[in-house]
Amino acid sequence: MVEIGLTGGIASGKSTVANFFKELGAYLIDWDVLAWEVVHLYLKAWKGIVKYFGKEVLNEDLTINRQKLGEIVFNDKEKLEKLNQIVHPEVFKEDERRVDKIRRLNSEAVIIKDIPLLIEVGLQRFVDKVVVVYASEEIQIKRLVERGAQLEEAKKRVKAQQPLEEKVKFADFVIYNNGSLEETRKQVERIYGIIK
Repeated sequence: MVEIGLTGGIASGKSTVANFFKELGAYLIDWDVLAWEVVHLYLKAWKGIVKYFGKEVLNEDLTINRQKLGEIVFNDKEKLEKLNQIVHPEVFKEDERRVDKIRRLNSEAVIIKDIPLLIEVGLQRFVDKVVVVYASEEIQIKRLVERGAQLEEAKKRVKAQQPLEEKVKFADFVIYNNGSLEETRKQVERIYGIIK
């Protein structure tokens, strides 16, 4: 079994690449999805968030209002760190549970772990290989604008992240995603073949 950490930047095409791997037969564990799931009503992370941040981060149905919570932690490193301390251990547990389940199904599995902050939080040492999806800043900004972001907001969001040039330094494989979907798919197929 091989565990691959997949990362990139905003609008670099990480989800597209993850889906290509899945189509080829890889199992996908999306850590953004896990982060949503572990904060469901009355779970340990939900309780931790409510205890620390208060009930004002809840919607009327008591679910976490991610936008409110995001606004609180976005400009406060200490509070962001606290949120991570609450959520990350639960994400790790859920990831481990899913890996065990996949291992029982298929001991030869290729597992793609889509982890946006793989490098930033030092998780690359917990995977066998690192794949970085690279797109130029211009392409990232263009894609964000096409998705409806204002130009200045798009620039700010790209600049707020670790530069992809930095992430590439940790990569075992880089997928260059400035071109067509077909070019990207060919790169994924080549890498999947090597990994298999």
